Amino acid sequence: MVYKILISDNLSEKGIKVFEKEKDFEVTFNTKLTPEELKKEIKKYDALVVRSETKVTKEVIEAATNLKVVGRAGVGVDNVDVPAATKKGIVVMNTPSGNTLSTAELTISMILALSRSIPQANASMKAKKWDRKSFMGVELNGKVLGIFGFGRIGKEVARRMQSFGMEVVAFDPFISAETTSFMSVKMVNKLDDMIKVADYITVHTPLTEETKYVINKDTFPKMKDGVRIINCARGGIVCEEDLCKAIDSGKVAGAALDVYETEPLPADSPLYNYEKIIMTPHLGASTKEAQVNVAIDVAHQIVDMLKNGDVKNAVNFPSIPPEVLKQVKPYLGLSEKIGYLISQLEKGRYKKVDIEFRGDVCDLNTAPLKVAILKGLLEPILQDTVNYVNAPFIAQERGIHVVESKTKESKDFAHLITVTVSTEEGAITSVAGTLFGLNDVKIVRINDYHVDATPEGYMLICENIDKPGFVGSIGTLLGKNKINIASMTLGRKQKGENALVVFNIDDKISEKVMEEIRELKMIIDAKVIKL
Repeated sequence: MVYKILISDNLSEKGIKVFEKEKDFEVTFNTKLTPEELKKEIKKYDALVVRSETKVTKEVIEAATNLKVVGRAGVGVDNVDVPAATKKGIVVMNTPSGNTLSTAELTISMILALSRSIPQANASMKAKKWDRKSFMGVELNGKVLGIFGFGRIGKEVARRMQSFGMEVVAFDPFISAETTSFMSVKMVNKLDDMIKVADYITVHTPLTEETKYVINKDTFPKMKDGVRIINCARGGIVCEEDLCKAIDSGKVAGAALDVYETEPLPADSPLYNYEKIIMTPHLGASTKEAQVNVAIDVAHQIVDMLKNGDVKNAVNFPSIPPEVLKQVKPYLGLSEKIGYLISQLEKGRYKKVDIEFRGDVCDLNTAPLKVAILKGLLEPILQDTVNYVNAPFIAQERGIHVVESKTKESKDFAHLITVTVSTEEGAITSVAGTLFGLNDVKIVRINDYHVDATPEGYMLICENIDKPGFVGSIGTLLGKNKINIASMTLGRKQKGENALVVFNIDDKISEKVMEEIRELKMIIDAKVIKL
């Protein structure tokens, strides 16, 4: 069999050579395809290799009759319609570690450039000026570097900046302090504890609902006067409008940005008008070495999958043999949704994850289910950097202790999966789920409350005092805001005590409406979950 590979974005020659060495692989390199041309062309191919330029849309995926895998040479897969690919059984892979050092080194370059005004001084010299007084710098030795997000890139930045004599203070709500103790890094429990002491603040976290605009008009006043801001992670973590105002006020001495809320950066962006803002056009992965690394990685991954069925770094597919997958597939979605649900119910540094399998599920290979649970637990935090392959390693890296147990006996259900998460702050959250048939996924317990909830779409979960009128008051409030309730389930311990109500709703609830819900007299707590 001959496997046909289409490479539609620029790729390092070393990556292409990996394919060309395989006698059963036929490679086509075409970076000039329009979206319509790609839809017609894709029918011929078994694999598609892209970087960030090609948009692998739902229409492209639906037109692909032979496509088995999409390989993204890089981390982000936002240019690939992953749900559409998953629905069609197409594996989507990325290369999450190939550009770690290149992004870390760009961050360090930004810190140095900010400290000595190198771009501005260079521009002055090119204008044939000799202006030493305008470019007085600051030294890094003895300064505090605040790092928000302490994954692979954050750690590499910390290691290197410590050699400059900088003290490193890091905030990452999902990394245990025990895993960083060997680095002499001070881990703090709150973002405010980091930003109030830092002379430089650099962000290395995915863009999520929780991290969007996390550096904003409310956080700038808490920072030191003359702080410097660096963002080589994702646009939108730092609010650009608020950053400009903070520079105008003198609170921020300068900023260095490689990523932006809108890319390419629009011509009318006010950022262009600020000499104190150093800007680069999303160059985090733009080194020869990084491009070679991700090209080689993605090529080897595709070859391994097509030839041997070995799936690595898949963002939508577990790396397990087909015969095992067939048996456990119905439980994979349940497992991942339990993880997703807990991740949104309980924020904090996860210390321990207890996974209990009961009933018939114990007869299966539960290793993939454990991976699915961890992926669901970590993905809302880490986005596309976590997948079915690396989820256990990321959990281990973050100091999360995972314990699995099996009990063949199950009184109430033929099969039951229970996940209990403990945080360093002492919080414990437990969710149990089961399957009715092959496709009817149900959450049957949340903490001490027995429920019968369908884990899909938007869910409003309310803990309340069990008194008449509560459900009616919620329904009225949602109706007033034109939010439809699709279904509802209620669980309680006993009459008159606390209860838990789970609503499946058709639309997202705004924070303003959530504030109204939390102000209801009988409410103890309320959260919106998206699955």
